[in-house]
Amino acid sequence: MTATLLGPDFVALQVRDVEAAAAFCEQHLGLRRAPASPPGAVVFATEPVAFAVREPLPGVDLDEADRPGLGVALWFRTTDAQELHDQLVAAGVSILSPPRTTPFGLAFTFAGPEGYAVTAHGN
Repeated sequence: MTATLLGPDFVALQVRDVEAAAAFCEQHLGLRRAPASPPGAVVFATEPVAFAVREPLPGVDLDEADRPGLGVALWFRTTDAQELHDQLVAAGVSILSPPRTTPFGLAFTFAGPEGYAVTAHGN
């Protein structure tokens, strides 16, 4: 039998300031911390895939990148894309792409922790 990948199981953003990034996720996105996290990271209780912010891995220099995560499309499902958009705008979060209709529902892109482009989609 040949081994195959089953699909994403864990997503982590490497950031300079883990606590500030975690606070952004909690305050603006409503994420809740998981009961346990490894040193140097904050894991959130997200489903079906775990999500975290963490210190950069050895050899990663975030200051060399034009924008963290360039080339990666990071999408999160939300209960209400328009309401989340409006909340982020009211909080002064930078919106990179306005709400638009997609095959996955209403979607928009915002600047997440440390400038990562994050797309939220849902009803």
